[in-house]
Parts: sequence; C-alpha cells; structure tokens
Amino acid sequence: MSRLGLTIPFGDTPLARQREHLDGIEASGFTDLWSAEASGADAFTPLAAAAVSHPSFRLGTAIVPAYTRSPALMAMSAAALADVAEGEVVLGIGTSSDVIVEKWNGLSFRAPYQRVRDVATFVRRALSGERVDMACASFSINGFRLDRAPQRQPKIMIAALRPGMLRLAGTVGDGAIVNWLSPTDVHRVTPYVLEANPQADIVARLLVVPSRDLTAVRETARRAIAAYLNVPVYAEFHRWLGRGEQLEPMWRAWRAGDRSAALAAIPDELVDELFLYGTPDQISTRIRDYADAGVTTPVLAIMQAAGEAPPSAASIAEIGRAYTGDR
Repeated sequence: MSRLGLTIPFGDTPLARQREHLDGIEASGFTDLWSAEASGADAFTPLAAAAVSHPSFRLGTAIVPAYTRSPALMAMSAAALADVAEGEVVLGIGTSSDVIVEKWNGLSFRAPYQRVRDVATFVRRALSGERVDMACASFSINGFRLDRAPQRQPKIMIAALRPGMLRLAGTVGDGAIVNWLSPTDVHRVTPYVLEANPQADIVARLLVVPSRDLTAVRETARRAIAAYLNVPVYAEFHRWLGRGEQLEPMWRAWRAGDRSAALAAIPDELVDELFLYGTPDQISTRIRDYADAGVTTPVLAIMQAAGEAPPSAASIAEIGRAYTGDR
C-alpha cells in the first residue's frame, strides 16, 4: 500500500475544529496523520480527536521527546491512544533537541542515545502488559504494569539523524523517522536502518510550501532553515551530510547575532533541496523522489507561505490526489 501522511494539527485552527479540515482531505489519498510535541499541542490529543472523528487514518507521533515524559507515562499515553484508535498506532520517540529539553522544559539533555534506547525498550515491554522491572543507565523503574494494555500493539519508531541512532532505529525500533533531508540524503541514511531491519518503515517528514510565488517560498524556507539548522543536533547532522561548507556562512552570521545576514547567507540551492513547493503536480513529483529513494511513508508538513493565506483543506487534498493519481 502506498502511504502518504499529513502533519496535524493545522495551523491556528482550534483543535475542536480540526475535523473540518480532515473532512476535506480524508478521501484524497492521505493514509496517515502524524503529530509532534514541542511548544504547541501535545502529541497525543490531536491524534485522539482524529481517531474519534476520522478512524480510517493510521496515527503516529513524530515525535514524543524521550526526556519530557516519564517512560511509564509515555507507555500509558500510547496505550490510551491505541485504545481509542480503530487502526494502527505508531509511537515515534526521539531525543528532540537541547533547546526543547533544557531551555524549554528545564531538564538535562544528557546521554541522548542511551535515553532513547532505554525508553523505547521499556515502553515496548510495558505495552505488552508485562510487569517491568528495569534498571538502566537512564532510570530505574520497579514493578510497573499497565492496567490497560492495548489489544493492538503500537509500533515503535525512533527519530534518527546520524549512524548511531539510525542503527538503533533498526535494532530496537520498527523503523526510523527522518527529517530535514533531501532525496539524495535518504540514500545516505537508510542503509544504517535497513542493515539491522530490512523491513523497517522509513518515515520522512517533508517540508511543503504549497505556493507558486518563489519569493514567498524562499522567504518562508529561509526562516525555517535558520530556526532549525542552527540547533546543534541539526547542524551536526548537516555537517555529516556534507553541507558544512555550504552552511558555514549562515552559522557564522548567526553566532555573531546578525540574523538578517544569516538569512541572506542561505543559498537558493539549499531551499530547493530541502523544500517542496509549487503546484500539486510539482509537489507530488518531489514526493515520489523521496519514495523512490527509499521512504516508505512520506509525511507532509504543510507550511504557510509568507504573505499568503493558510493553505486550505482543498489545496492540501489536491496534493494528495496528485500523488496518488486519483484526480
């Protein structure tokens, strides 16, 4: 089955009205809904609401930070979502970033590889309904057992950027969630996952600006690139991908506090590599590039172009239909 995901919730629309958007895209080729957890809605509430109003979708978190919820609470949240949902549920776990964990949540961003490994291991055991006694590098938990173990076990996926975490996604997870990369980069990252699990699901969050105004697209994209690729974990990821020389002028200006110069230093070529934009047909062609490179579940993160109205459900549905050929 060809999968196509969409990131929710939609923009500034209240959660109580999200289903109006879903009504418009439900039959347009999208199979999955994915949420995140940073500083907006939590990861589970939008998915639980969607599970009730539109039960046909596969539901996934991309991602829940491994630090900001205790392992037991994460297991309870995933189990509750699986209890609500009629279809498959995927729990995506990742490190998040030092900005979100330390600056926004006041926690220590320490030993991220071990934390993700230990949380994923605990949650898988807990979701089975067994009593879990687990002392590890990250925590010590004694005698925890879910009172409501899910009948359908959620899959567990690991958000990964570089080799260590990518291999972990293949060994302790059912697949990897990747982000901020081009189709060419997919060829670089997936072998680390597939060497441990040839059947692994590769979920990729794709950045989509559904606009034909190239100036607006590039303004939007540059602001997003500056916001993300100056975060240390993403900066190191792109150094590993070979973009260090290309991004150094932006990093240097950002360190100097010159935000305008940092934005201006982002080359058009990088925008074109990392962002999907244009007509539904142009966007669907780029989605296929990712699928051809090995992505099994493309997940579209729809962004509003600078100076334009938020994309409508109808325009998002057009992208889905263009990708699936149902037009």
